[in-house]
Amino acid sequence: MSDIIRLLPDSVANQIAAGEVIQRPASAIKELVENAIDAGATEISIVVKDAGKTSIQVIDNGTGMSETDARMAFERHATSKIRRAEDLFSLHTMGFRGEALPSICAISEVDIKTKTKDSKLGTHLVICGSNVELQEPCVCDTGTVITIKKLFFNVPARRKFLKSDNVELSNIIKEFERMALVNNNVRFHFDSGSKIIDLRPGSFKQRIIDLWKTGLDSQLLPISVETSMVKIEGFVSRPEYARRRNALQFLITNGRCMRNMYFHKAITGCYESLIANDTQPCYFLKFEVDPNTIDINRSPTKDEIEFEYKQQIWSILASSIKASLGKFSAVPSIDFSSDAIPVRPLKNGELPIQPRLDIPPTYNPFKSISENGYKKNTTITRNWEELYNNFNSGTTTDNKEIQMSASAHPSEDNDEKNINQIDLFEIEKNNNIAPLCIQFALKYIVMPSREGLLLIDQHRAHIRILYEEYMSLISKSEVVSQRVMFPERITLDEIQKSALLEVEEDLHRMGFLLEYDSDNSWFIASVPSMFRNSDTKDIVLKILDSVNENSLNYGKDENVESSLTSRSALLLARSTAVRGGTKLSVAEMENLTCRLFETESSSLTPDGNPIYSVITEDNLSNLLNK
Repeated sequence: MSDIIRLLPDSVANQIAAGEVIQRPASAIKELVENAIDAGATEISIVVKDAGKTSIQVIDNGTGMSETDARMAFERHATSKIRRAEDLFSLHTMGFRGEALPSICAISEVDIKTKTKDSKLGTHLVICGSNVELQEPCVCDTGTVITIKKLFFNVPARRKFLKSDNVELSNIIKEFERMALVNNNVRFHFDSGSKIIDLRPGSFKQRIIDLWKTGLDSQLLPISVETSMVKIEGFVSRPEYARRRNALQFLITNGRCMRNMYFHKAITGCYESLIANDTQPCYFLKFEVDPNTIDINRSPTKDEIEFEYKQQIWSILASSIKASLGKFSAVPSIDFSSDAIPVRPLKNGELPIQPRLDIPPTYNPFKSISENGYKKNTTITRNWEELYNNFNSGTTTDNKEIQMSASAHPSEDNDEKNINQIDLFEIEKNNNIAPLCIQFALKYIVMPSREGLLLIDQHRAHIRILYEEYMSLISKSEVVSQRVMFPERITLDEIQKSALLEVEEDLHRMGFLLEYDSDNSWFIASVPSMFRNSDTKDIVLKILDSVNENSLNYGKDENVESSLTSRSALLLARSTAVRGGTKLSVAEMENLTCRLFETESSSLTPDGNPIYSVITEDNLSNLLNK
């Protein structure tokens, strides 16, 4: 048998690596800016065209590269950041693998001009698909100018799945915000043609305000703690400014943005009982730890960091946030609308007072009533004449007393039934003893069916119902738009503004009309008549925030007109459907289930998520017989 294992060519290996490192234009910009930061740049300019699909240019004033280094930088695993494996545990740079530049040049055309401070001439290098096409001396400033053209030109499958320009630009802006926040001592300039951002060096708080400009100055509380294990500095938002969506949450470790759900839970746990369950606080926190105590080499994007002393850092983080909330009087206010009875705190050494129960000391719950000394009164007075006279005079007897007397004394004409033999539907219909539907965890509707026990996700069920209703109205152009007497002002950030450009036509089809006011402000001038009593501002913001969801691929469907209609209906259904955590009455649950099973596809949401599940008798038997 002949040998079948072959060594892959470098060009193929680079394309495979590019699939992990470079996922979209924002990923390429991130890698180039990190290289500029490692080169000691104090000014970085980013210019993109067509959201990075046509060209990306990053200009920095760093140390630059020599002729040999410029050529070696595009070889796989060629780096100046580390020399041996032990260096991975003492990193002080953003990059260290030597994979970014070879990955970029494998899937694009790269043009680079670079010069060191001591050189009279720089180096001009052109690489296309990992093939060097030109290398020559050139005249340029100290630093590096790298231009990427035709990203994914030789990987059509990856380019096909890129989203529209507005969505990709939103992702670029998000990545730009993270990099600019971390490096607040660097001047950043961003130019996309339609959007220009210029950020001057400043303090960490000033960079936060310059980036988001939404009145954050008065919303932030400072955090500062330093121990032998970790130094934490930054800001958290006051409880009253917690957000239902688009919360600004950033964790930075040794100059690198990271995702860490463990520390996220530590932060949100400090706000328990201070904010509503459906809101999130904003936070901007910097961690400085010994590089030997963390592991950065865990994911291709290097945004996951493992901490050696994470439990100790959890305690330090939580205590510092609680201290700041207490120091600045960020405590919960008294809710005068609550029916809860306040509980007086116990003093030192005081025991809680137990409630007095009038139960005889000889009472035994396992004995019969007569054995416990209680006499069962089986005599029920029936004053039919009094009931008849009350009926004729228009007065009524308490319904509860009638029900109790009727249930305490069974009919003489019928034999007494065993409660276990009574059908559930008969109980609901006749005596209202048990409902057909019950709600579990304020998220699921539980009801019996012929196949077994039916569990329905109330949010997904409502999405399916509303989606088909909106699809019918939008497709028939029957949506009635109503002018608002007092238009509501809405302020959008840069990402939301890009999203508005993407779905402005869809909003108009749904009956919304937004009129430009000034800078970042718009007025909601018209709303669909069916939402005249709803929070239209909240609905519009939810629609804009949902543009970047992976399940919505704008502008990529073959049937564009059908896509617009379906997308509009799905966005509106998601925004207005009843949420998990909402308490429903029995009538509301029954109405929801009836409407669900009247739809064309009751088992799945429009985006393919299951709506309900059936637990059969066999499933229950298997659970109980384990």
